[in-house]
Amino acid sequence: MVSVGALTVGVEEEFLLVDAATRITSPRAAAVLTRLAEVSLPAEGMSFQAELAATQIEAATGVCLDLTSLRGQLWDGRACLAAAAEAEGMRLVSTGNPVLTEHPVPFMPGDHYARVTEILAGAVAGYESCGCHVHVGVADRELAVGVSNHLRPWLPTLLALSVNSPFDRGRDSGYASWRIQAQARFPGAGIPPWFPSAAAYDRRLHRLVELGALADSGTTYWLARPSPWLPTIEVRAADAASTVDEAVLQAAMVRALVQTALTELAVGREALPVDDQLCAAALWSAARYGLAGPGIHPVKELRVDATVLLEELLRRVRPALEETGDLATVRRSIRRLGPCGTGAARQREAAVHGLPNVVDMLVRQTGRR
Repeated sequence: MVSVGALTVGVEEEFLLVDAATRITSPRAAAVLTRLAEVSLPAEGMSFQAELAATQIEAATGVCLDLTSLRGQLWDGRACLAAAAEAEGMRLVSTGNPVLTEHPVPFMPGDHYARVTEILAGAVAGYESCGCHVHVGVADRELAVGVSNHLRPWLPTLLALSVNSPFDRGRDSGYASWRIQAQARFPGAGIPPWFPSAAAYDRRLHRLVELGALADSGTTYWLARPSPWLPTIEVRAADAASTVDEAVLQAAMVRALVQTALTELAVGREALPVDDQLCAAALWSAARYGLAGPGIHPVKELRVDATVLLEELLRRVRPALEETGDLATVRRSIRRLGPCGTGAARQREAAVHGLPNVVDMLVRQTGRR
């Protein structure tokens, strides 16, 4: 096993702003960001950014070496955002898709967002979906592409572990992650293709920009990619996590998967080019059922229980988790999902008492230390 001591990790969390009285998403991100500009950030490298919809806002941690510091930065980012939101009469909610919203949803100003909305047109109308994005430090883009190839079969299981968006505009979508279905309308969404090299990845990306399908080379919708701006691989499989612990769980699993892939690449084991359609089917199944139903094994081409896939993933990454000392934390977090259920299951349970109750629950969980 190659040492993981140098593998850094960071997380970007996307949130929704909801009106404190109506619980409907509120397009006040600019006002919240103005308040945050006056706040001293508690850790180096932390930042806050706008997103496409004016109802969304993002908090990014700095570079972390361990889960303890990551957890602290995630909590600090949420606390800063929640305080700024409350000062504007809003609440901060971490969910993969809005529970209650109204049309039209305005977009943030700027040339980049204008180009994105021009390309996507009606496909992006009302889009307010939020994800939990994990960055893991990788030495170069060639390695990052090789790692992405290894991650492809496991991205659906990372999603199944994180599903937290069963509702869409006041209705139960029937999916555990409606966010993935909302993103499926975008060109090139879902599991990334298998690439033989970083040069091949860049050629494909640039061609999609030339063809008018993407706004620029930094705007891709694949669930794993070499970061356009940082020396990392960025994994975007997960719905926004209701709790800090669930965001930490996703970060731990992603880092362990990246380390496992690096170990295999170091001894010359390239990833199998798993069929694109099987990967897409596995992602669909994870979005539909989460951990509470069947999954699809894209390598063995079998329909199995989603929890069987999770157990296989845990066996795969156990050596990496043991080396970082994260195995006990991961096991504890997954055990909590047993009695409590995933975020999607908790939302549906709260919905028995009405959708405003779901939003109230999400507000509490978002701010729970």
